[in-house]
Amino acid sequence: MSSTSRWQERVKLAQSQIEKLLLELSLEEKVSLCHAAGKFCNHGVERLGVPALMMSDGPHGVRQELNMHSWDPVACNTDTTTYLPVGTVTAATWNRDLGRAFGEVLGSESRARGKDVILGPGFNIIRDPLCGRNFEYYSEDPYLIAALNPGVIRGIQDQDTAACAKHFALNNQELNRMAYSAEPDERTLREVYLPGFEAAVKEGQVLTVMGSYNKYKGQWCCHNKELLKDILKKEWGFEGLVVSDWDGCHVSEEAAMNGLDIEMGTTAKRYEDYHWPMPFWRAYEPDGIR
Repeated sequence: MSSTSRWQERVKLAQSQIEKLLLELSLEEKVSLCHAAGKFCNHGVERLGVPALMMSDGPHGVRQELNMHSWDPVACNTDTTTYLPVGTVTAATWNRDLGRAFGEVLGSESRARGKDVILGPGFNIIRDPLCGRNFEYYSEDPYLIAALNPGVIRGIQDQDTAACAKHFALNNQELNRMAYSAEPDERTLREVYLPGFEAAVKEGQVLTVMGSYNKYKGQWCCHNKELLKDILKKEWGFEGLVVSDWDGCHVSEEAAMNGLDIEMGTTAKRYEDYHWPMPFWRAYEPDGIR
């Protein structure tokens, strides 16, 4: 049996298990799965054997271990990883096989460190030479990005770690990177900015996608109806998990209705004060449950 067939069988089994678990989860447990419970994880459901989803940066190697609730590193003698070539270097090889090997190393080291999701690779277009994250991305050429990234993704996911295609989408400049509104015409959107992500979904079968910090047509990308609901999920048929960038969620109702699945990392002191937990409670239990 090929690796693709084995992966498809595992997905089928997981889907069956998920359907059964959904019938047993309480409302509180369901809500807890949709937001952070630490810097890089959500809640687990211990009584049903559902572990917390453990995530880590990044595109070129597993990040050092951090404390659960702070950005302080954990002093650990085994906290080592391979520093892999950055995205621009990988793309400059024009080598699909090398991209796959890159993914296999990143995926295997992520799994060895207990990570379920590695937050990368990054597939934004190198559009503005002053963008501070250009080194993470692959190219200014959408064709090259789309040609290389499926192999990288499959290499990661063959190691039992989910890749995360980011940052979806149009996050390509440094000035006001956290909040500007991108306004490309339809042809530019489709021919320049989206081909890499489309290939990641349709050919790479990426399991998770991260929304970007900026806005698209005035609506935040982490809960943008056109990007997440209409294009990613309906048009491309993406059935995986959409995670916000850290502090990338801003509007509770839009996030719930427009395709976001997990909210991560806000400036709120308590996880319950994120944009999702208490609004979810209030929507289902108007009189409050706490």
